[in-house]
Amino acid sequence: MDVPPPPAVSTLTSMRAKRWFTDRPVADEELRQVLEAGRWTGSARNRQPWRFVVVHSRAVRQQLAGLGAYAGHLATAPVVIALGVEEDAGGEDAQFDAGRAAQNMMLAAHLQGLGSCPASFFPEANADRASRLCGLTPPWRARTAISIGHPAPPPDGTSAIPTGRLPLAQLVTEISEPRH
Repeated sequence: MDVPPPPAVSTLTSMRAKRWFTDRPVADEELRQVLEAGRWTGSARNRQPWRFVVVHSRAVRQQLAGLGAYAGHLATAPVVIALGVEEDAGGEDAQFDAGRAAQNMMLAAHLQGLGSCPASFFPEANADRASRLCGLTPPWRARTAISIGHPAPPPDGTSAIPTGRLPLAQLVTEISEPRH
């Protein structure tokens, strides 16, 4: 018997990456709420190893869109938030914490009816170029950016991305106390 999830969980599980946006701008207050959600994200030892670079410039968004295999959506979003991470202050911990901040910002966008999608800048040379475009200097580096805007349907109405989720039975392994 399937039990429907509570409303808060349904809201979380209904979020999907949006790669297509209308021309409608993101309101300043909507953007501020997204940034606040990132600011209040927890981090290891409360280091907050991130800085958020808000990119409104069409030219910079278009250049960023060319720096990742799946970053094209950055060019068409009304606003992009690049995550500058202080890599010298915790290395992999800092990247994990930045991922938490990105997810919180994407959830805040979703709760306001906005769409979002993350993009990664790889290989290393692309992350270096993205960092320079965003005005970041070492130890700050941008490996990730988030497109944000009012969602629009894909141009052809379909997606090449598979839909659905694997069942929990395929994803979860439990380790319990041994029985005597």
